[in-house]
Amino acid sequence: MVLKHNNQLPNQHFRKDWQRRVKTWFDQPGRKKSRRVARIQKAARIAPRPVDGLLRPAVRCPTQRYNMRLRVGRGFTLEELKEAGINRKEARSIGIAVDHRRRNHSQESLELNVQRLKAYKAKLIVFPRKASSPKKGDSDAAAVASAVQLRGAILPVEQVATAPEARAISADEKKVNAYMKLRYARSAARTLGAREKRARDKAEEEANKVRHHEKHRV
Repeated sequence: MVLKHNNQLPNQHFRKDWQRRVKTWFDQPGRKKSRRVARIQKAARIAPRPVDGLLRPAVRCPTQRYNMRLRVGRGFTLEELKEAGINRKEARSIGIAVDHRRRNHSQESLELNVQRLKAYKAKLIVFPRKASSPKKGDSDAAAVASAVQLRGAILPVEQVATAPEARAISADEKKVNAYMKLRYARSAARTLGAREKRARDKAEEEANKVRHHEKHRV
């Protein structure tokens, strides 16, 4: 190979010590067991509270691309707690996450999370601070005795179906020409200003004729 001009000498690094840079995954079984043991220990530590932690709201994903999907949010707004009849200080003590920075921008999200709070409160069993507080034969005592720790998601978020259900096309819908309907709507939107100006000019012209006629009649 003949080198010309002031070029760099080629030096291909084909014999690097690649074994030092290989990513291994031999600890996968051990880490799997560690995570499982940690979950069991956490469940025992926070019992009888739910394993999943706090109840969180259902919120829309950000941006127009993903906002049709619901997901779990950070915490309930103060307005949602107020509509559900729950005090903000009481909410944290009964396993409800609160986010004072979040705002409700639609009535739909507000109602959805209020119903979520009410459903949670209906199923909630509050344990007394002292084991001897509830009397024997009391309904609260029976509920506490029959309580079981919830394993899994608390009120999992369900996606709301947005697509319409399939149905047969009616005879009236078959008669409608959708293409021409769209073209007429597009044309009407484009010529709206010109048609309004034409109507104003015509009305002004009619008014001038009436004034001119009355002036000459007098």
